[in-house]
Amino acid sequence: MQKETEIKLRVSRETLAALREHPLLKKRNKSGWERRELTNQYFDTPERDLAKAKVALRLRRDGDAVIQTLKTRGQSVAGLSERNEYDWQLDKPKLDLKKLDGDCWPEELAGLDKKTLKPIFTTDFVRERAEIAWGRGKAKVVIEAALDLGQVVAGKQKEEICELELELREGEPAALLELAAELAEKLALMPCDISKAERGYRLFDANSYSLSLPQPALTAETPLDDAFAALAWHLLGSSQRLAEQYRFNGHWRLLQDWVQQMIELRALAGSMGQAAPRQSTHDLRLALDALLEDWRPLVQAGIDDEDVRKAAPEQFLEELEDPRWGLFSLNTSRWLLARSWTAERNTRGNRQGAAQLGNWLPRLLADEAVALQLGRYQQQPEDLAEQLPRIERIQAWLHLARGVLDLPELDRLFGELNKLTQLAELPISDEVLDARVQQALTVFQSRAWKTLLRL
Repeated sequence: MQKETEIKLRVSRETLAALREHPLLKKRNKSGWERRELTNQYFDTPERDLAKAKVALRLRRDGDAVIQTLKTRGQSVAGLSERNEYDWQLDKPKLDLKKLDGDCWPEELAGLDKKTLKPIFTTDFVRERAEIAWGRGKAKVVIEAALDLGQVVAGKQKEEICELELELREGEPAALLELAAELAEKLALMPCDISKAERGYRLFDANSYSLSLPQPALTAETPLDDAFAALAWHLLGSSQRLAEQYRFNGHWRLLQDWVQQMIELRALAGSMGQAAPRQSTHDLRLALDALLEDWRPLVQAGIDDEDVRKAAPEQFLEELEDPRWGLFSLNTSRWLLARSWTAERNTRGNRQGAAQLGNWLPRLLADEAVALQLGRYQQQPEDLAEQLPRIERIQAWLHLARGVLDLPELDRLFGELNKLTQLAELPISDEVLDARVQQALTVFQSRAWKTLLRL
């Protein structure tokens, strides 16, 4: 068994060719590019039991070699994935069921009749592989770079494979992100943690690619730094999965959710006070603001305009063909992995970062509630849009961490604030102004809001 740590980056055919000649890879290429044709047959039961257990089983033909591989459930954080991989050299291209036992076989599949395993789809591609190595400080880094071009075939359904895989052989995982970010400065590289196996399953069922990532398990005792890191990783990873699926099927709701992930990440980054000094979040906020400046108005316009919704998938493909999204994703991953917001903060910031979430969060929400001055917007509803960043900071924490709060009717408050946010985004009219007044009053009179104002 070996631990596989890698990052997958979706690219265009033009980018794939450019990577082969990229000066950075040329400089660090210690082996030259080796070209191989790989044919892969994946297996599962008719009920897709392996897919449900997050297990992939394949036979690969690599020249004269036949390799049986089992990949078990792993973890993926914003495109950087880790999972256990078991390989067996075989004499012939036929599954050896006897090897699928012991420690390698998942416990949840212990009762599975392995004789029901059947071929379900293929992934056939040409791989150009090279060993990329360099010195990082006093440590050596070795990464296998693979340029893959081919297709996934499931019955009559097909999807192109065109990607760069970077797999860590020696060194720290941060080196993977550093290399990818350097390559992404001028090339469109889209972090994409959907495996070739998941693509095959998605051809059977377009909704089989799970968009929902496990919600971070926060408690009242979780330090603020840990809570922020967990939530930011979650939002970044979710945004990447939404981008991949919207690229695949163009469903409007996915684009709305993609924008919402960035709104919430922007809100969290702006809410940390001295725990995340403004200078430490400057680049993150700047990148998010640029993305939201382009995409938030489009999503808002598309709510009532079908033509906008129909045109959005093509516009999104143009976004993915530009380096901006990939570079943002990779740089944010590096920032989170290094916990860069903690690097140069003062003693008070360190204390705040170490504070328990259950103590810090009610105080933050109380301060934001007081500063919002909802009573004022019952008199001046035309100015409510100015307070959207503050409302969104409250909303982001209520959405992602309200389980640690001991306040009455928080679900109701969250829903009412959502309505207020929607009204704040609408163009001003007499009807909208009247609705803002009534909704501000509804929030102001809610039990949870009154409790916050008394904290």
